[in-house]
Parts: sequence; structure tokens; C-alpha cells
Amino acid sequence: MIVTISGVPGSGKTSVGKKIAEKLGFPFYSVGGLRGKMALERGMTLDELNTLGETDKSTDSIVDDYQKELGAKEDNFVIEGRLSWYFIPHSFKIFLDCDIDEATRRIMTSKDDRPDEHLPAKIDAVKRLTEERMASDMRRYKKYYGLEYTDKSHYDLFIDTTPLKSVDESVNLVLKALRPRLDV
Repeated sequence: MIVTISGVPGSGKTSVGKKIAEKLGFPFYSVGGLRGKMALERGMTLDELNTLGETDKSTDSIVDDYQKELGAKEDNFVIEGRLSWYFIPHSFKIFLDCDIDEATRRIMTSKDDRPDEHLPAKIDAVKRLTEERMASDMRRYKKYYGLEYTDKSHYDLFIDTTPLKSVDESVNLVLKALRPRLDV
């Protein structure tokens, strides 16, 4: 079984993905982590890489091809990435949503976890950057793939993580949905 986790910034994609992989005994892959590494290698922030990606599709193609190959060659893994569901269509597709204010708060509290992001100290500025990132992603995905990744119809499971108090609450909802599909 392949589990793909998409969602908005600050919704918990990476945290939930890591815990799901751990619980299932599967490897975990992070497209956000790959893009962050790509940004750092180019001497850029992730937001700068995303902006470049609006005119240079290669910034997306590298990770797109990686996901396609992974989905074709491996099984039993969890991957987080906004378009992982698209490139691995035979996966169990999860979307994590979150209110922008709560997402911004979460991003602020975990900003030390991302060396590819240089976040301002003020929450309003982080909120503006998050909104700009989401808009950039939407433009790129519409331009290159003709889709909106936030459309609920793409997913097997849609979770609003805004009211949830912990990552474990999201993990439990995902495991409950996966249980009938697992060979246990």
C-alpha cells in the first residue's frame, strides 16, 4: 500500500506522514524535503524556488519524475507532497487542510525545523508569506498540470486538522481509514 499525503502549508503533512510510516513500518519520503534541499543547493529559499518554478518547470519536473519512479518501483511507503496523489494515482490519497491562522501559528512554532525557509519574526508577515506560497503553488499546478490540488474530489480522505489538538489525533483518523485496506 502506498499512502500519499497532500495538504496546505502548516496542516501537518510531514509530521503526520512520519508517524503513519512509523506505525505501518513503512519508509517515509518528503517531497517538501526534496524541494527544500534543491533550494538550498541553489542558494535559495523554498519560496524563491517556488517563484522560479512559475517560469522554469524543471524545478517541479525533477521531483515529479522522482515520485513517478518511486510509485512504479516501490510499494508500502508513505510520501508527503502536494501532488504526490497525482503522480502516484494508485495510492491511498489523503488531504490535510487547516485554517490559515492556525497553519501560520504552527509554521511559526516549527520554523527551526526548516533550514530552507527564512521566516520573519512577526506572525502577520509569516501569514502573508504562507498565502503567497499557496498562490504560487496554485499558479504552477494550474499552468503545468491543469489542476487544483485543494479539490476534495481528488482524495480518499480529507481531514481538517484545524480543531485537532495533536498530530496523534490526525494519525488516528488516518489509521482508522486505512485499517480496512491493510493486510492485518
